[in-house]
Amino acid sequence: MIMQIAFDYIFLIDKIVLIACVLALSLLVAMYSTWGERKVAGWIQDRYGPNRAGPLGLLQPLADGGKLFFKEEIIPANSNRFLFILGPSLAMLVACMTSAVIPWGDILEIGGRKISLQIAEVNIGVLYIFGVVSLGVYGIMLGGWASNNKFSLLAAVRGASQIISYELAMGLSLIALVMLSGSLNLKDIVEQQRHGLWNICYQPLGFLIFLVCAFAECTRTPFDLTEADSELNGGYHLEYSSMKLGFYLFAEYINMFISSALMASLYFGGYSFPGMDSLGLSTNVVTMLGFGALFIKIIAFLFLFMWVRWTIPRFRYDQLMKLGWNMLIPLALFNMLITGGLILWQQGH
Repeated sequence: MIMQIAFDYIFLIDKIVLIACVLALSLLVAMYSTWGERKVAGWIQDRYGPNRAGPLGLLQPLADGGKLFFKEEIIPANSNRFLFILGPSLAMLVACMTSAVIPWGDILEIGGRKISLQIAEVNIGVLYIFGVVSLGVYGIMLGGWASNNKFSLLAAVRGASQIISYELAMGLSLIALVMLSGSLNLKDIVEQQRHGLWNICYQPLGFLIFLVCAFAECTRTPFDLTEADSELNGGYHLEYSSMKLGFYLFAEYINMFISSALMASLYFGGYSFPGMDSLGLSTNVVTMLGFGALFIKIIAFLFLFMWVRWTIPRFRYDQLMKLGWNMLIPLALFNMLITGGLILWQQGH
């Protein structure tokens, strides 16, 4: 009995440490994604990015964070105070919660114990992510409505309809992948790719649909209709200042980071890489190399997010909705039917 209690406490401590590490990693990546985005913008536009605050401008995110933290806190007099505060808090919370089921690595062996680098290994990991991501729209809606500003409200309505529309195509694209892998557990999906081809080889169309929907879900260019400066003066966080605005901005970059990790896990093998089981190295070394491989894939996707922002112009709203309903959903259904037909044909042979 005492041994079981001690084991439970150790297990709990391991998970708390892992949660703290993943949260710190998410915030660090989000913080330096702002630096990376401006560096990418400078490279594309043939100019320097941040280069004054520290070597290569590496202290610029700290300066920006300090500026937001020490700015005056303003809450509009006619706003709903409780919902005005709840909006950015919910956006940040939902963004951080999605990291719980991402497998960041295989197994670490410490003190005779095997520690999985996945906070929660649940059998319905894909459904969990969709359930949590669907709550993110409430952060946008609450922020836009509680501000009592017509521009913020219009941006919130845009954001809600956009996210709901593209969630359908994203879910349908993942159904084909689930049919192929036979599991909703992200760890199982990664392990299957570890011992075979990556899913991008089997589901190229599904990946492209998922990628476009990920841009829309993160409200990134060319789907940033919720923040269109030209007609909405900044969008749903128009009335926000200080760290409430910082939470909204941070949530966007955390969503980019988690979306990149999810795409890498679902379609590009996650923490697996070719030949990882034949290196002859210790378990811990292979696990850390796997984490490094996953992080490289994540950085590649983050670069793609930034590259597209400074390359492709923003859609009109009618074009955005037409793409979601008239093109992506039929394509996702077609991909699902083709995948089902191929699986049946393979089983018959």
